[in-house]
Amino acid sequence: MFRTQAIRRPGSALEHDLVFGLAAMALAAVVFFIDTFTEIEGAIAVLYVIATLLAAQAVSQAGLIVCAYVFVMLALISYGYTHFTDYDLQSTMRLLVALAALLVTTMLLLKTERARLSLLSLNAALKESEFRYRSIFDQTRVALWERDYSSLRSYLMELKAGGKGDVRKLARTNPGFVDECLSRITVVAANEAARELLGPQAASVGELRKSILSGHEKFLDLLQVIVDGGRVYEDKVEARADTGEEKLVLLSINFPKAAEAFDRVVVSMVDVTQRELALKSLAEAQAELARASKATAIGAMSASLAHELNQPLGAVLVNASTLLRWLDRDPPDIAAARRSTERIIRDAHRASEIIQNTRGLLSQTAGKLETVRIDDLIDETLALMEHELQRSVTSIVVEMASSVALPVVRIELQQVLINLITNAIQAMAESDADRRVITLTTDARDRDHLRIVVRDSGPGIDAKILKTLFTPFKTTKATGLGMGLSICRSTIEARGGRLNGYNDDRGGAVFEIHLPMTAELVDA
Repeated sequence: MFRTQAIRRPGSALEHDLVFGLAAMALAAVVFFIDTFTEIEGAIAVLYVIATLLAAQAVSQAGLIVCAYVFVMLALISYGYTHFTDYDLQSTMRLLVALAALLVTTMLLLKTERARLSLLSLNAALKESEFRYRSIFDQTRVALWERDYSSLRSYLMELKAGGKGDVRKLARTNPGFVDECLSRITVVAANEAARELLGPQAASVGELRKSILSGHEKFLDLLQVIVDGGRVYEDKVEARADTGEEKLVLLSINFPKAAEAFDRVVVSMVDVTQRELALKSLAEAQAELARASKATAIGAMSASLAHELNQPLGAVLVNASTLLRWLDRDPPDIAAARRSTERIIRDAHRASEIIQNTRGLLSQTAGKLETVRIDDLIDETLALMEHELQRSVTSIVVEMASSVALPVVRIELQQVLINLITNAIQAMAESDADRRVITLTTDARDRDHLRIVVRDSGPGIDAKILKTLFTPFKTTKATGLGMGLSICRSTIEARGGRLNGYNDDRGGAVFEIHLPMTAELVDA
């Protein structure tokens, strides 16, 4: 039942408890003897209160209750022994007063003991919390300072109360303002990481070194946060270490809500020098990559132009040769020569349109959308391919379910169809003349898309290249650039459509174009 005091050594605590315990027992025995065996009249039992007070210094709460119970029993025994046959009201009242005093004293002592234990518990929790905080503060790898901003805050609040709350204006009108503010900040503590970051002098306790914050602008921003009652300041600043080395750090300060807590404000710094250098290197690498990508794009565009212009320029050459033959006749066939000249003009215009369209892609300007009837566009395309179809002895069958008008860039869709038809002609070059047939079909599978199918009767697409069919610079032709199908797909996809290629189960290759039938889907 004896208790020990945390503030005393174990030996002295036990000695203290024994002294007060024995004194309480001795006093209780004396009170019982006087109250029972002497003729002294009075509330002698009240003196048990003193014994209770002495016992409270030596025993626990449970022990105090037991002592109080024993003292009550002693008072009752004494009263019963002395007044068993001689009952009177005064003696009874004195007993009740003594018991009431003993009960009240015991309750107050118990309440005091609980308060004392609660205070000890709170104090222990506070010490434990302080220990944990100090352990985290000292052992974390983030540079931390405890700084006293109370004097600075008071100074700034006085200025604000006087109508001088604009920190930048104060700095302009008072050259010594920044130095005065810096002198009012003191370092209370710093951890090992802070000493490693900036050196022992920069992390030493005392007045804040002016070299820690570089540049008045950032410091003025910090002061304005305090003036405005802000809670957080965070920014990248330059810090100078003891060695003179400049470091870029992320400075973060959380200001407390209560003014009295400004005497210990936690300041953290994270070295981001290497990260910023890495980001700078990454930005430079990305810029270099962008330049390389532009060079690659120009190369691809040059290859595209070479591929796209090959057909109209070849047609111009053929028609020019034909024109010369018609003129060399005797007499010259002027009507045929005129037709050849018109075809030369038509193909030259077509070459010009291809160049203009490619120029628009380079300048990131979208081609002009126009509503075109698909049957008219196919007829125009086949007219352009007439000579190539005749030369290769290739038949073409057109199957159009209905005439559909849709918004397209005419030159783009024509060039896609010309590329697909040209590929089909080349794929059937080794086939017998009567088997060289291209089927061109159009149908509206749904209300939103038009499908154009180009099917040939050749050997089909080699399974080895089927997966890389639309990859740039992938070709199976000895003189091919491998850009045709890639350009076709990118052109169709740029307008919100799609282009697929596969082998027909009946033989030959099939290319399907799916085009949106509304301008909203294609006009970007």
